[in-house]
Amino acid sequence: MHCPEIFIEKINIMLSNHKIIDTHSHIYLEQFDNDREEAIERAKTANVTAILMPNIDENSVSQMFKVCDKHPGYCFPMAGLHPTDVKNDYKEQLKFVEKQLIDNRVIAIGETGIDLYWDKSTLKEQKIAFDFQIRLAYESNLPIVIHSRNSIEVIFKVLNDLKEKIPKGVFHCFSGSFEIAKRIIAMGMYLGIGGVVTFENSKLQNVLAQISLEHIVVETDSPFLAPVPYRGKRNEPSYLTYVIQQIAEIKNIPVEDVSEKICRNSVGLFSNLIN
Repeated sequence: MHCPEIFIEKINIMLSNHKIIDTHSHIYLEQFDNDREEAIERAKTANVTAILMPNIDENSVSQMFKVCDKHPGYCFPMAGLHPTDVKNDYKEQLKFVEKQLIDNRVIAIGETGIDLYWDKSTLKEQKIAFDFQIRLAYESNLPIVIHSRNSIEVIFKVLNDLKEKIPKGVFHCFSGSFEIAKRIIAMGMYLGIGGVVTFENSKLQNVLAQISLEHIVVETDSPFLAPVPYRGKRNEPSYLTYVIQQIAEIKNIPVEDVSEKICRNSVGLFSNLIN
């Protein structure tokens, strides 16, 4: 157990100079094979103090840990089975996810959830896999990172059925209504805000105007969903500055205030970043 002085010191280092944490990045994917190190350096220059990496399935684990091993204390791994990768072998995949908690130090379970945009035929299996990973997170005292696409009511039903056994967590890539945001916040979970908030006429801007910064963390989902002015191109952690800037404009408060508050949220949610 860390003494309080060291614990506080680590928090202050992570929060110094109004730094920010990319709570969701797939920088280990092949889209970064040609310039991953340069992208990480650009992130550091942009005051991104940590990059949190959700897993996809068994095939992505090796590369994810390879990047984390090369950048200890900066890149942090999660363990999870992505809903679009719930296939015939999902039970074996879930055993593999559970094994990662024994063999490796992971900071969260994710990404998991339900995706009914690409394939509705696996809904039953996705629900089982999601339920398993929620319970795993709760029993392991780890936060959960939830992927929700065309499935919000199904996800609420799975979570509500677990009643009090819901871990802390974040709804990744949130872009829903104010009413949905309130339901998520009522569960004690965070909204993961990314590049979508910078899109012209994004309804998310109006939603965030009504929500306290206390309930927000930021993410890139890189290489996906790049913010304006890079929309349509490859996303990367350094672009998080555009998300922070947009939130500051929505709230009409200084960028420094936004980044500091959201960084504190991230450290609080992913508390073993500083263990």
